Amino acid sequence: MTFQRKLLLGFSLMALPALLVGAEAIRSNALERRALEALGESLARNRTYADVENAMFDQTEAVWRHLTGLDPDARQEWRLGGEVVDYWLDRWSSELRPEQVELANGVREIQRQIRAAGDSVFRLADVGRRNEAYALARSEIKLRILPALAQVNREIYRKTRESSVQRAFARVEEIVDTERRLLVGIIVGALAAGLVASWLITRSLARPINELRGAMAVVGAGDLDHPIAARRQDEIGDLARAFSEMTNRLRHTQTKLVQSEKLASIGEMSAAVAHGLRNPLASLRAAAQFALKRPDSPASREQLSAIVDEVDRLDRRITHLLSFSRPAPFHPMRESVAQLIEGVLPAFTQLLEERKVELTVDVPGDLPPVRVDPMQMEQTLVEVVSNAIDAMPDGGRLAIRAWRDPPDTRGSDAVVIEIADTGAGIPAEALARVTEPFFTTRSEGTGLGLAIAKRYVEQNGGRLELVSPPGAGTTVRVRIPAVHDPGDAPEGTA
Repeated sequence: MTFQRKLLLGFSLMALPALLVGAEAIRSNALERRALEALGESLARNRTYADVENAMFDQTEAVWRHLTGLDPDARQEWRLGGEVVDYWLDRWSSELRPEQVELANGVREIQRQIRAAGDSVFRLADVGRRNEAYALARSEIKLRILPALAQVNREIYRKTRESSVQRAFARVEEIVDTERRLLVGIIVGALAAGLVASWLITRSLARPINELRGAMAVVGAGDLDHPIAARRQDEIGDLARAFSEMTNRLRHTQTKLVQSEKLASIGEMSAAVAHGLRNPLASLRAAAQFALKRPDSPASREQLSAIVDEVDRLDRRITHLLSFSRPAPFHPMRESVAQLIEGVLPAFTQLLEERKVELTVDVPGDLPPVRVDPMQMEQTLVEVVSNAIDAMPDGGRLAIRAWRDPPDTRGSDAVVIEIADTGAGIPAEALARVTEPFFTTRSEGTGLGLAIAKRYVEQNGGRLELVSPPGAGTTVRVRIPAVHDPGDAPEGTA
């Protein structure tokens, strides 16, 4: 399933509860409407019975009008009134529920009594016995039957109201309870379905994205051979395949760049070596030719001395070149910083006197030991000190000091060795390149001294820093991690 379809499915699941709630609202509205319609029908039955009641009272009025002799059509109205009562009574009875049929029977009994009493009154009146007819009408109709009818009417209206209103209220309450249960069920079901669907969608998306991110991190760290799986058939799979293709292209490009860099390095090294050897060889040839022509002269001995110096210089260049080009063995051990510095300085005693360079050394004896390769660190110090002395051909001051840096945010501390001279300094435009191979600002330099020093320092876990304000000399700082185990003394100490 594609990423787009998963999103559509997720949005559909979000819309489903709203649809269910809407459907339940429509259903509940229909049930409530039917309950109200039932209430309306009950009220309509009350109106029908009101017509029955009015017709029965109108029929009894015809008896009194006949007795007074004021309405000659009263007998006819009596007969028609009875038919009207029968019509409304039948209509009302047909609308009643089975449990209400007993009420209709009671009304029919009263109507039968009214009809019997009325017929008796009309018969007495027809034979001239009006006083007896009036007394019968008063005792039977007015004092007995009509109060009984009023009592029945009150009972019918009471039961009708109780039945209709209570039934409607109970039905509405039932509808509301059902609606509440369904809504709670919809909410709980929607929440559970949403959580499950969200977990499934998130799992199906987060896991491949995390895998792809991890692969990108590995490739970004330089491992272009790291495999990138593209098993999915969605947008993430397309992205993984595109990233895999990009990695393959980067791998091919990297191979070409490595080859180009190798060729460039070989060309640069060849040019530097050729430049570094051509001039000394020319000087050697000229000096040798001069010595051959005058082998016994004092000048020939000077030329031979110059040949020895040039050969020593060439040997130093070749040593630098070999040190930089071939991997140096790494044998770390615990060493004292003070002993490392003291072991290097005796080799420069005569040169310092010849150059009239004043040396100051400030190395505390309580510095923590460091774990380094002593041969590499001694070579590093030799290269840095040699450059500092060469920067002061007319004399100056050379300061060597060391101290312990306080722990940083990661809790690690270091020993700093600082070598500062008072020479002319390094031009700002060249400062960033002085540690690059074959880069030098002196015609007699090899361009490898500081490059070798930087490599050795970094191989021992440290960092080489250079500071050189214009015209204010150069300061080189070598930072080496300190050893944290105070119980393990450095080698060579008591």
